[in-house]
Parts: sequence; structure tokens; C-alpha cells
Amino acid sequence: MRIALVPRTSEFYDLFARAGSNALEAARLAERRFREYPNPSVSQTDIKAIETAGDAITRDLIQLLNTQYVTPFDREDIYDLATAIDDVVDHIEESTDLLELYGVESPTRHALDQCAILVKSVEQLSIALGNLKGMRNVQAALVQVKQLEDEGDRAVRAAIAALFHEQRIDPLIVIRWKDIYEALEAGLDAAETAANVLGNIVVKNA
Repeated sequence: MRIALVPRTSEFYDLFARAGSNALEAARLAERRFREYPNPSVSQTDIKAIETAGDAITRDLIQLLNTQYVTPFDREDIYDLATAIDDVVDHIEESTDLLELYGVESPTRHALDQCAILVKSVEQLSIALGNLKGMRNVQAALVQVKQLEDEGDRAVRAAIAALFHEQRIDPLIVIRWKDIYEALEAGLDAAETAANVLGNIVVKNA
């Protein structure tokens, strides 16, 4: 593979901004799909298309990383950030896919709460990624991601606890919703992971 000697550092920032916007679109579409289920205006095919677009951005980032002699920050951080953002979208796509796979009749209040938190978290992550080049307002957005992840932890605990408090609930329903809640929580965890990598980048390049 050929290594380019002419720096193309601005392309890294552009691709990370695109990755953030793509993840935010996935989160917003997922929230709408959950909210409108079982008759959503957003299909699973729509969300899968966003996930596929995210995969393409990740490939472009890694390809750029492998062909550039000069990078804007540590190669390991670039790789870790790219894969963490990709994980956010993967977990979002998984959570919406489970709605249909498990034959869910309607969303729970807890799932809608989780979706709302997830959207807010990915909004802040997208802001941080969009501002990465100038390093402006990045830390403030990352603090918000961490706070929202803590809020998400409380939400998923409440959601799972509610499943086991209902004595007459079908065990299959417990299994189905526990999987969905955990997939949504995994999306939030991935957003926090991406935020942590971003935070390290900011500190190293301050």
C-alpha cells in the first residue's frame, strides 16, 4: 500500500464530522421508529442504510489512516474513535431490528426514555466531532455525553427492574425487552467510549 507524503489532515476532520452526523441521523430515526411502532414511518431498511453508510465512512477513515504519513493526531486514537462511532450506529441498528425480530406489539415507556437519552447523547457527540478541527466547545459536549450516559444507566436499571416487578408477565416478554433495553444501552456506552477517546485527543493536543 502506498503511503502519501502530502498531508491530507483536513480529510480526517471532514470524515469524523460526517460520521457524527450519520450517527445522529441513526439515533433520530431509531427514536422515531420506536415511538411510532408498530406502524412506523421509518423502516428497518432506512436504518440499515444509515448503518451501511456509517460502515463506508469508517472504511474511508481507516483507508486514509493507512495511506497517510502525516495524521492530525495519534494513529491509535484515530482508529479507536472511528470504530467507537461505528459501534454506536451498529447498536442502534440492532435495537431497532429487535422490534421486528421479536414481534413487539408496542414500545414501552422505558424504551422511549432510553431513545430520548440516546438522541441527546449522540447530538453532543456529533457537536464534538464537528468541532474537532478547531478544538472549540469539544470538552463541554463531552461532559454532556458523560452525564447522559449516567442518566442512561439509571434508565436501563429502571427498565429492567420494571420487567421483574410485574408478577404475571410472560417470561418471553422479559427476555425480549431486556435484550432491546441492553442494545439501546450499548449504543449509549459506545457514545461514551467515543467521547473518552475524543477527550484524550483534546488533552494530548492542547
